[in-house]
Amino acid sequence: MVYESSWQLAPIKSPSLHEWIFGSQSDPIPHKIAFLDAVRPDTHYLTVAAWRQWSKRVAAGLQKAGLQPGDRVLVYSGNTLFYPVLFMGILMAGGVFTGANPTYVPRELAHQLKDSGARFMVSSGASLEVALDAAGKVGFSKDNIFIFNDEIYQGSGASRLGVKYWDALVASNLEGSQFQWTRHADPKSTTAVINYSSGTTGVAKGVEITHYNYMATSSQMIQLMEQDPDYEKNLKVARGLCVLPLYHAFGQVSYCSIGPKRGFPIYIMPKFDFLEFLGYIQAHRITELLIVPPIVTALAKHPASRKVDLSSVGYVSCGGAPLSSALAREAETLWGGKLNIKQGYGMTETTVVATGMNPADISTDSSVGVLVAGLRARLVDPKTGKDVPVHPDSTGEVWVQGPNIMKGYWRNPTATAGTMSDGWLKTGDMARVDENGRWFIVDRLKELIKVKGFQVAPAELEGLLLENPKVADVGVVGVVIQGNECPRAYVALKPGMTATKKEISEFVEKQTTRYKWLTGGVAFVDEIPKNPSGKILRKALRDLAAKDSKL
Repeated sequence: MVYESSWQLAPIKSPSLHEWIFGSQSDPIPHKIAFLDAVRPDTHYLTVAAWRQWSKRVAAGLQKAGLQPGDRVLVYSGNTLFYPVLFMGILMAGGVFTGANPTYVPRELAHQLKDSGARFMVSSGASLEVALDAAGKVGFSKDNIFIFNDEIYQGSGASRLGVKYWDALVASNLEGSQFQWTRHADPKSTTAVINYSSGTTGVAKGVEITHYNYMATSSQMIQLMEQDPDYEKNLKVARGLCVLPLYHAFGQVSYCSIGPKRGFPIYIMPKFDFLEFLGYIQAHRITELLIVPPIVTALAKHPASRKVDLSSVGYVSCGGAPLSSALAREAETLWGGKLNIKQGYGMTETTVVATGMNPADISTDSSVGVLVAGLRARLVDPKTGKDVPVHPDSTGEVWVQGPNIMKGYWRNPTATAGTMSDGWLKTGDMARVDENGRWFIVDRLKELIKVKGFQVAPAELEGLLLENPKVADVGVVGVVIQGNECPRAYVALKPGMTATKKEISEFVEKQTTRYKWLTGGVAFVDEIPKNPSGKILRKALRDLAAKDSKL
């Protein structure tokens, strides 16, 4: 059976995401704040008009530097006030944005740099040494690397280690005013962003998201929020807090598209710190929060949560990984029953969203809501490829089709063919649908481990551990510790070799970003269970993990 959303997606006629956000290239824009530095909001902020002008200056500068239509620009930085400027400037110039996790080590960054075929790389000054190391590994010219931060706001910023400051990519005010941004003939086929997502092959794949995908997914979420009868009243006083990383699809869609389109100010946190997060909510009277399960956990468990004034918050939505109903209900006690935490479902390949909840509805269980506007879905038996019987208890793999589904995997037709089938995206997630059309995610077919909203491919960690001269074989699975999924490695050592759990853990820590560390522990086994074709039997490892009370 094909399940269809109750709502039709409103027509989208804009040729690009930037034109959809700003409308005109030069017409006056009402004075309205778009972004503020959460640390220095009184002095460091951008109006919508300033955001457009700075972005046009970046676009003009990129074209002067040699950017051609479709060229990729890799941004390797944490959140800053000017991140949305860089994001939109790249698109205005006809380029393609690709953001890298700012905690990446050289090996990981080098893969994305090479795979994306980036023309330019813009790196935070704090990560410059890693950027240079990665560039060296793939033969990327230092001349095409630029140092990025917010110091440009006060007219400062300097070159370092022979790398130019990013003001070299920013044209003059006059050039920005005269610049005409790119208008695409077909936004449905024109790639705007390549977001990297881990796959079961162990190598992060580039997910191609078009301009139309971005406009569609933003429209879907806005249309969903408009179901609230108090939407217009709440919008007049709305204030958002950007706690999600802007290199990630969730952050981009939420804060570079949906928030600005709705027209309320967004305070940008340069890095996440829970106590600072609480302080900013109180100080800036934040009304809406888009967060991930670990933040919900901290809200529920940390004593500091009950020592600040969170009364301004009227809407909280959680995504990125499964959220238990019990934890959501516990966190809601902070608001004395006046707030209900919502949960949604999506993935990078669906441009973040597939289901969501009407803000006016009350969530009392683990449902991820209903299909967003214009989306169709099926529940498919992964063994037979046929739709499962229509029944509230029937579970099947979620297949989705709609305007927000990715164009495909970047330069990877094999992976695309393995994930797409006649326009349907096979999510790898098992779900059921109740009689009211509410969706429940019950399991994952895919082997990915969700660590605090980040995807970790077991195959990547296995491949890395097999480089250790003491390791004969290894299998990695996710285990749940205090409500969070963590990677655990089962290691078979070579005959005659000895190693400690700490030694194995540190081997991984030296070569990966923090969320890929073996926080679920290390266990030594005689052999890794496999089927006759050599595929790791992860269920057997998960069963073994369930029996392990301690490592």
